[in-house]
Amino acid sequence: MSSYLRAADARLSRRRFGALAGAGVAALAVPGGARAAEALRRAYLGTYTTQPGGGTGIGLASYRPRKGELASTGVLVGVQNPSFLALSPDRRTLYAVDERAEGAVTAVRVGAGAPEVLGRARGTGGADPCHLSVHPDGRFLLTANYTGGSVAVHPIGRGGVLGEATDVVRHTGAGPDPERQDGPHAHMVVTDPAGRYVVAVDLGTDSVHTYRLDPRTGKLRERSRAAMKPGAGPRHLAFHPTGRHAYVVNELDSTLVACGYDERTGVLSPGAPQPTLPSGTELTERNYPAGVLVSPDGRFVYVSNRGHNSIAVFAAECGGAALRLVSVTPSGGSYPRHIAVDPAGGLLFAANQRSGTVAAFRVDSRTGRLASAGAALAAPVPVCVLPV
Repeated sequence: MSSYLRAADARLSRRRFGALAGAGVAALAVPGGARAAEALRRAYLGTYTTQPGGGTGIGLASYRPRKGELASTGVLVGVQNPSFLALSPDRRTLYAVDERAEGAVTAVRVGAGAPEVLGRARGTGGADPCHLSVHPDGRFLLTANYTGGSVAVHPIGRGGVLGEATDVVRHTGAGPDPERQDGPHAHMVVTDPAGRYVVAVDLGTDSVHTYRLDPRTGKLRERSRAAMKPGAGPRHLAFHPTGRHAYVVNELDSTLVACGYDERTGVLSPGAPQPTLPSGTELTERNYPAGVLVSPDGRFVYVSNRGHNSIAVFAAECGGAALRLVSVTPSGGSYPRHIAVDPAGGLLFAANQRSGTVAAFRVDSRTGRLASAGAALAAPVPVCVLPV
């Protein structure tokens, strides 16, 4: 994370959030029989525990898909700076980064009973890990170290327990922005829909790397590299369900790029950048797009705009090859960072970092437009929301 964002985060005010670990699980036992219990879903919230106003661990929440509003159900304490979260394919293990100078990742058992930390935190071999994902086969955890400019691989053992890193690959290079691109800054790492290649987005070098992961050794081998516009600052990437296209959001120039993707070779082919805000938009501060996601049916792409405090909705046309801006909706708070959709696709959640709120929106399945689903949840420095 840059010094600019750290300074901004330091201005946050402290907010109360939840109770002790396990409270969220108890809250799931809702009166009204099995039908009511089935309707209640969980969500996990990421935060910073070392910042003023930050939380004390991973936030626990619940929501009903038809209603949408989130309710706090507790906190899993003891996990440091869990600024990004990911769930295993079997949904039994939650993984969290520890975004600090000595970066680490932690495994948490979830599901039946109270959440429980598994084993000890494992070092990522780089500073400030800010994103992680689980390989589709469930055998490896992939982590992006922002300040370290590297990607780490950890083996996942029986029961979801993490082993020591099998590989740490450091990117090289820099970009034209002297403050944000003084060196490599890996910001995201994810596996493509076919499960064949690992794709890492680097803000500092304006590049997207494609790797092949050796399932025997847990080592990464680079296969290709795509160059984005100099100074664009690519931050996150989301694949279209077909696997033939991907969308890269650029933090430094407020653009979204539709890319072609060859699943056989792992080659990403960037198209023309498109602004994440309507032409002529007046800003009171610089805009920094953060999250990007694709609706489960592949018809819409969503981008969070920090600064403008909005969620942009794009229609994915021509089979996903082209994008058209549909609408821009207020994010329900200030500085929306991470956005996520409910598994069924009917709800979208936005973690508003500066205002300390997580807002819920109903998604119009026909137009993709967003409408508020009710009052936002107060949470301490929410920077990630993971509905399950």
